[in-house]
Amino acid sequence: MTIDYTSLHTATFYLMYACLALAIFVCVERLIYYVQTQKHARELEGAVTGHAGELHLLPRELTERDSLPAQALRTMMADIPNTRSPEDLQHLSSAVFLSTKSRLQKNLWVLDTIVTAAPLLGLLGTILGIIETFTTLAEHGISDPKGVSAGIGTALLATAMGITVALIGLVFLNHFHDRVDRISEHLKVLLLRSAIRREAA
Repeated sequence: MTIDYTSLHTATFYLMYACLALAIFVCVERLIYYVQTQKHARELEGAVTGHAGELHLLPRELTERDSLPAQALRTMMADIPNTRSPEDLQHLSSAVFLSTKSRLQKNLWVLDTIVTAAPLLGLLGTILGIIETFTTLAEHGISDPKGVSAGIGTALLATAMGITVALIGLVFLNHFHDRVDRISEHLKVLLLRSAIRREAA
């Protein structure tokens, strides 16, 4: 059975193009989501901090938004009447916080997988390209040194592309982890302050 190394080599390039497209999509989607979520969290945190009355009297344009901080605050406000002690409030705010953190990390595993897989795909493409070049040499001899050099150059391009995709993904992945930490801090402060505000009321 003969293996078509040319097709396999080409397939690795298409896989890397797909990884790059998917990484760009996840990066754009998460970037927009994190910017909006962090903005809403800051606004709600400021409103809860500066509001002296009941939490249900907060501006409706803030509490009724379809954003993660507003949903977390609504969950907190709905469950607060069932709490009977300060410890219950702490447990409630911790539970709401943990549920929001898992949603903040949505799709980051895709980017993490691409960062890990892209260099391996590039290395696989290089190996297949070199095998293809040596197979051609074995069949036709070294009649065209330029063709051999071009084949090896194309093979090495796969590694370069894989590393490039991984580096781009790694930069955004680290940035998104930092965003998740910042938003988590805002949400933690928001939930704790709303719990304290409710307890004082």
